[in-house]
Amino acid sequence: MSSSRRAFLQQSLVAPLAVGEVAGTVDRAPGTGQGGGLVQAAGAQAGAATPAPRKPRRLRPGSVVGIVDPASATWDPVDVDIVVESLAALGLKAKLGAHLLDRHGYLAGRDEDRAADVMAMFTDPGVHAVHALRGGWGCARLLPHLDFDAIARNPKILLGYSDITALLLPVYARGGFVTFHGMNGASEWNTFNVGWFKRLLMQGEAVTFTNPLSAGDQLVPTENRIRTITPGVARGRLLGGNLTVLTTIIGSGLLPDFRDAILFVEDVQEAPYRIDRMFMQLKLAGILDQVKGVIWGRCTKCSPGEGSYGSLTIGDLLDHYLAPLKVPAWEGAQIGHIDRQFIMPLGVQAEIDAERGSIRMLEAAVI
Repeated sequence: MSSSRRAFLQQSLVAPLAVGEVAGTVDRAPGTGQGGGLVQAAGAQAGAATPAPRKPRRLRPGSVVGIVDPASATWDPVDVDIVVESLAALGLKAKLGAHLLDRHGYLAGRDEDRAADVMAMFTDPGVHAVHALRGGWGCARLLPHLDFDAIARNPKILLGYSDITALLLPVYARGGFVTFHGMNGASEWNTFNVGWFKRLLMQGEAVTFTNPLSAGDQLVPTENRIRTITPGVARGRLLGGNLTVLTTIIGSGLLPDFRDAILFVEDVQEAPYRIDRMFMQLKLAGILDQVKGVIWGRCTKCSPGEGSYGSLTIGDLLDHYLAPLKVPAWEGAQIGHIDRQFIMPLGVQAEIDAERGSIRMLEAAVI
């Protein structure tokens, strides 16, 4: 999340949740909380059955994809043309939100209008998916204006990343169905991204994500490498998104239960001290101590910067916060503000291997 939005993000800390001892092995059975429910306060009953989230219907030739802009304004109408043409090339149809090209300062129109576009797509029976055009900042401002009961009655593919995390997690928690952290409409429709789009959302595959490695003209691969923090294999529901956005809505009552989850996080243009602060918030909120594994994607442009001699690095912070958890963890997955990114289905059971850097879906994300 860029520094230009930071003034509008209010960090909040909540009292630590009551959690049990977390074991970092595959042997611990997933699901000791309500997988589609909200983060529970101290004293919540442990050991309750975990209802599996519902799955939206897959996209088929002729399916309609609703395009909305729930966050920052879209400055270039060509971005809209590209997503419409890209969907058409896949045999899909685009329906544009009524306020898609509105602008209210840095936002894509008034909160009520952006929320109305989201609700219109979910309640329109002729629309089969809701795709965010871009992120930026503004999705959290929509949450008071959304009818989550109506959304729950209309499970559909919801796709986007970055600030769209503020919709993905609450819709999963309150709507009770799988959502998707992945390419925005204004992202690159390259072969890598389109491949995951087709395999997950159209063909309904349970895929295995691993970074593509090629040495090229180097002696060994130098791009897309991973670094294992804690080796091991674990299973759990995939949950996560943009770290800044996730921590911003802690305490809102709109986050899912992270007990026994596989947490994935990413960020952009955040100095290490801010990443430090946000991981500390996850720790104080009890989230880190509940998960069965952690995947750190990419933190693009997150170096200490000039004049920051002696700063902790992102790697230092990951070692500090993740290694003591004693659960499988690694950094470098293709999740985040990069041209080629995975589509991560929130709420789907997966098995991770921190030495291989693999994420194996144990079930399809759509029906």
